[in-house]
Amino acid sequence: MNETMVTVVGNAATSADYRTTQSGVPAVRFRLAATVRRFDQASGSWTDAYTNFFTVWAWRQLAENVAASVSIGEPLLVRGRLRVREYEKEGARVLDPTIDATAVGHDLGWGTAAFHRMSRLKPSFADPGPPDAGRTDPRRTDPGGAAAGRAPDAGEAGERQPVLTPDLG
Repeated sequence: MNETMVTVVGNAATSADYRTTQSGVPAVRFRLAATVRRFDQASGSWTDAYTNFFTVWAWRQLAENVAASVSIGEPLLVRGRLRVREYEKEGARVLDPTIDATAVGHDLGWGTAAFHRMSRLKPSFADPGPPDAGRTDPRRTDPGGAAAGRAPDAGEAGERQPVLTPDLG
């Protein structure tokens, strides 16, 4: 396969425009501005040279996560397939570099982030078996565990807890 994969570092230039396709697939689109910086020998400082703009598309779960996480101006890293769309607008030829994103993340060189894993697991009340059946209990070796005065988690007193199983349907 001869696809051009790129990683672009830039800032979100527009808000994430969330939509669903006619077949119900989530999609999000936003513009990414990547400004080239150069060191100016004469002044001894960094200056902005020019800015490239990319239209970024994300699909499915990535689209939902981008829509919930990305705001205008935030520094991002985007990885995906580069396509250059060509069309005519008002009699002029327009080239629109588009990235079909496979990954989008915040650039932690400019700030901090808190990651929240999305789970597609559904709870079921299957019996996982006795707590020590082939497993070790980390609370018994963890200095911050129950022996250190930590309140027991729900389920430690013997009540049944839901077991997470994958939603395959």
